[in-house]
Amino acid sequence: MGLANNVGDGFNRWIILLFIILFALLIDLIIRSGLTRLLHQIVQRTKAKWDDHLFDKKVMRRLCNFITPTIIYTLLPIAFSSSDGSNDGMHILLQRCVEIYLVITCIGFVNILLKVCFEIAEQQPAWQGKPIKGLMQTGQGIVIGIGVILIISILINKSPALLLTGLGASAAVLMLIFKDSILGLVAGVQLSANNMLKVGDWISLPKHEVDGEVEEVSLTTIKVRAWDKTLQTLPPYLLISEPFDNWQAMRLAGGRRIKRSLNVDMTQIRFADEGMISSLRLNDTTRPLIEQIETRSAEGGPLTNIDLLMRCIDLYIKLHPRVNHSMISMVRQLQPTQWGLPIEIYCFSADVNWIPYENLQTEIISFVVAIAPLFGLSMYQAPSSMDLRAKKMV
Repeated sequence: MGLANNVGDGFNRWIILLFIILFALLIDLIIRSGLTRLLHQIVQRTKAKWDDHLFDKKVMRRLCNFITPTIIYTLLPIAFSSSDGSNDGMHILLQRCVEIYLVITCIGFVNILLKVCFEIAEQQPAWQGKPIKGLMQTGQGIVIGIGVILIISILINKSPALLLTGLGASAAVLMLIFKDSILGLVAGVQLSANNMLKVGDWISLPKHEVDGEVEEVSLTTIKVRAWDKTLQTLPPYLLISEPFDNWQAMRLAGGRRIKRSLNVDMTQIRFADEGMISSLRLNDTTRPLIEQIETRSAEGGPLTNIDLLMRCIDLYIKLHPRVNHSMISMVRQLQPTQWGLPIEIYCFSADVNWIPYENLQTEIISFVVAIAPLFGLSMYQAPSSMDLRAKKMV
């Protein structure tokens, strides 16, 4: 008789548990189909954009995941109630399973909430391009860590505080395991706080052959798209421990530096006589430049052909429409070498983009090489096999 009663009580408990689950699923379905739809319609009518992300379907779906386990956890004692008020093993097992499910649901909801906050922050002008993805990943890692501790405490039926106390002894091991994440977090905070790097910046690390635009800054990696379209991955702490070049300031300044030098054959340098100046006045290319040099020049003393060439180049750069005239420009001589006398051209292009910048460099260098023979000068270069063959024939 007692065995039959126990079997009957057990059967009744499972029937009640089934009704509790069905009731929880029904409430879940009503709230998902009714309340979430109503909230979505209200959000669509507002002018603000942040609530479109905060009350997005994926967020509301994660939030509604709390409904079913919460109702089951609340009504579970009804199915497993006993006259003496004690809980049997099955009740405790189901209760812990629901608690673990609630913790996992909470982790998922907080993670999606952090992701939504990250999407909202990305749309704000003050945060655009900032390396805040690493902060989001740090928050998600902390949430997952807390969730794991709570799940373990539920399984072993111990307080989470005791687990945290035990973790203190293994802190060195944990720091070794998560070394890259910890270094990445610290580096990400430094990069963001000092405004050293953001998405879209052009950076270069010559030591590691890295040169390109930053595509993504996360907790453990920085992705750089090189100019040959390959993707290079760096640890964030590398940019803190080693120097790197950030060319974004050059872009914002509106000028890109041109610094090129050409070697002039020193054996061809001589004083500029009246015959040379007269021939330069007769040439359509050099006549305007020579006239302006004579008009502006107030210096005395004899001039050489290389002086005239340098002044012509300097005037050509100052009159060029694609040179940034608000920045410094000059033509100067460098230390003579066995390769000749270097003439350096130093100026800034008005367009910082790569192709216009290279076109301007080519135009200036081509002009100098083409105009130098009019001054009785030529650019020095190492003799080729054809030069040596021609010399033997002579």
